[in-house]
Amino acid sequence: MDQTKKSFRLRSQRWFDDPEDPGMTALYIERFLNFGLTRAELQSGKPMIGIAQTGSDIAPCNRHHLALAERVKAGIRDAGGIPLEFPIHPIQETGKRPTAALDRNLAYLSLVEILHGYPLDGVVLTTGCDKTTPACLMGAATVNIPAIVLSGGPMLDGHWKGRLSGSGTIVWEARKLLAAGEINYDGFMQMVASSATSVGHCNTMGTALSMNSLAEALGMSLPGCASIPAAYRERGQMAHATGMRIVDMVKENLRPSDIMTREAFENTIVLASAIGASSNCPPHLVAIARHMGVELSTEDWQTVGAEIPLLVDCQPAGRFLGEMFYRGGGVQSVMKELADAGKLHLGVKTVTGQTLEEDLKRAPLADREVIRRYSEPLKEQAGFVVLSGNLFESAVMKVSVIDAEFRKRFLSDPEDIFEGKVIVFEGPEDYHDRIEDPALGVDERTVLVIRNCGPVGYPGSAEVVNMQPPGAMIKAGLHSLPTMGDGRQSGTSASPSILNVSPEAAVGGGLALMKSGDPIRINLKTRKVDLLIPAEEMEARRAAWTPPKLTHKTPWEEIYRSMVGQLGTGGCLEPATLYLNILETRGESRHNH
Repeated sequence: MDQTKKSFRLRSQRWFDDPEDPGMTALYIERFLNFGLTRAELQSGKPMIGIAQTGSDIAPCNRHHLALAERVKAGIRDAGGIPLEFPIHPIQETGKRPTAALDRNLAYLSLVEILHGYPLDGVVLTTGCDKTTPACLMGAATVNIPAIVLSGGPMLDGHWKGRLSGSGTIVWEARKLLAAGEINYDGFMQMVASSATSVGHCNTMGTALSMNSLAEALGMSLPGCASIPAAYRERGQMAHATGMRIVDMVKENLRPSDIMTREAFENTIVLASAIGASSNCPPHLVAIARHMGVELSTEDWQTVGAEIPLLVDCQPAGRFLGEMFYRGGGVQSVMKELADAGKLHLGVKTVTGQTLEEDLKRAPLADREVIRRYSEPLKEQAGFVVLSGNLFESAVMKVSVIDAEFRKRFLSDPEDIFEGKVIVFEGPEDYHDRIEDPALGVDERTVLVIRNCGPVGYPGSAEVVNMQPPGAMIKAGLHSLPTMGDGRQSGTSASPSILNVSPEAAVGGGLALMKSGDPIRINLKTRKVDLLIPAEEMEARRAAWTPPKLTHKTPWEEIYRSMVGQLGTGGCLEPATLYLNILETRGESRHNH
């Protein structure tokens, strides 16, 4: 019997209340009674609302969602719905080997199967740690039932010897101090641990806070949701409000396709530039758009966002942390500033059921120490530069973290152009083994290049590109060098690296052809990166190149490598991008008995 041909007020009624098929209805409903739900509830015509639980003991950044889910359930009940909590594959950025990026697509797949195959009318997506946000939004986009994001929020501000200690950012500082011999192992541990103050995700504008801010900018979470610190009472209150709102969204049939439009994605790119968002945001946002069926490319980050100034004073591009970002007004205050400057599409719809213009009428007043006026920014033209050249088709550089020292040393003579030589590492192990070798000849004209760290090569694309100079150079006062790679770097890093190089070395991209000592030119004016060797030499190297032999540690690594695309196109499982709006285009699945 084709369930898609039968008319029901709610999708869940296909499972729980079909008088024409009592046998299947009874089979579905009886097992949902065994933990205390009643037949009256399940056949009441109330919406069945899923809570996609990303929290667990092995996902510390999201663990408090285990408690927040109770407030979500209360909100769902109060609004007249029935909550059904379920787990999805955990992703913890700091705990998963070889990299959490490997599991973004696995979590996406698991969520699609749950949303498509179980009796759910809508879903609350609990997000937090880096990859949980894109994974949840990708899954919701594919199935396209009413969905809303509940962010977990950042940790409380950390402090170290009287100053702010930000997640991740303190790590890179501590590494330099350790390399310079200014702290020992125990000092390193204490310094880094100072940033982990409470439940929640990174308190810097790393990938977690960036992606949750982008979810709010997309219109997929309630206004003000992204930046509430995890330990604040307002986080529980937001959970309750989110639970209530999803019930009405089901009644309104307000779906991701109504919200995540091309205009909404453009707004999100603009917001990303203004907040100094993580360099991991471009591939994640492109991936979400592809699963939504919206045309969006890495190049759009250049054309839409490159000219937008930096408005938010938050580490790593600024001074403050998550608590001050929230107290300063959060995403809504930044978007109000952008809207007043004429930089947003105000007619887009959000999960409130209203337009962005209507939502922003209630935006809090900005604290101008944290969120600057558009006319008085921290930095002009602070978006991402999208690069190409004879080595690759696309790569990104986060301009907002280019500080005065880096610009003076590497980008001042001539302006925005750097020429030097490359030293190539075959991965992080090779880098750590050899970086202190004086025979490498690292100097101020060196570009450190790391390859075989992309989606196929690592696998999953690893946060390893932000390499630091040898310890002797750090002691001498040179704390950074230009770096480039086909992997990623942590959004908490202040390094202006050339990242996400696509195609990657493992599939024959230009980085595979480089040799240590090759001359290179990086031109930010023309957005070109070129290896300065004769074309015939490049072709000879290409002809001699052979693919690396890849060792798969798990079945998923082999499956992933066989299907994954490049970071420049979102690092998606390419066959999965063909599955759009699947309930409408492919229908419900057949009965299970």
